[in-house]
Amino acid sequence: MKTDQTRAVVLLSGGMDSCVCAALAVRDFGAASVAAMHISYGQRTEKREQQSFRDVCARLEIVQRMMLRNEALPAIGGSALTDTKIAVPETGEIADGIPVTYVPFRNAHFLAAAVSWAEVLGAERIYVGAVQQDSSGYPDCRPEFYQAFNEAVRTGTKEGKIRIETPLIALRKAEIVRLGLELGAPFDLTWSCYSRDDQACGTCDSCVLRRRAFAAAGARDPILYVSQAEAH
Repeated sequence: MKTDQTRAVVLLSGGMDSCVCAALAVRDFGAASVAAMHISYGQRTEKREQQSFRDVCARLEIVQRMMLRNEALPAIGGSALTDTKIAVPETGEIADGIPVTYVPFRNAHFLAAAVSWAEVLGAERIYVGAVQQDSSGYPDCRPEFYQAFNEAVRTGTKEGKIRIETPLIALRKAEIVRLGLELGAPFDLTWSCYSRDDQACGTCDSCVLRRRAFAAAGARDPILYVSQAEAH
């Protein structure tokens, strides 16, 4: 669906960071001018993330939505998120180096789809919730990656005006929580867990980072965890 008033596309996974990005886009452009895209890629919590996407869009009154499925990433594998033979680490601690939950070059796939849709809609901004600080160390979350991708978008699209925005990339997770609370981001509808879709495990990398962020921000995380021990 094309509309003359669409100004921004948000890549919305249903997680905490992308939810804050969606709230930012709505603040900056208004819900009627924002389009949200969700891409499933065979991840373990695919159905639960899809539900979060729908719920967050409804709460933020984003009507223009697209849900896609990427078949390449699960076929390629190489990640604990897409290959059930690779276990999701649940140590309660963040490992050094790039973890097995890294999906090889995933964000490039997502951005390419978002840019294509933005070009059709006439939107000139794409919001993505990439975070470098307090993250799992994924290489496709580095600022340099987005700088390079923006150059590719500039040279590879018809008018070269589309720009990828990463408003959270330099923020600490606790700062993202505080910003989301200021914006009224619906954290209660989000899903961060890598391994479960019924109740968040509380011990995978993503759960640990989220719990630490809410604790550092002095705020209550509105979702429940299987492990309700204090974040540390």
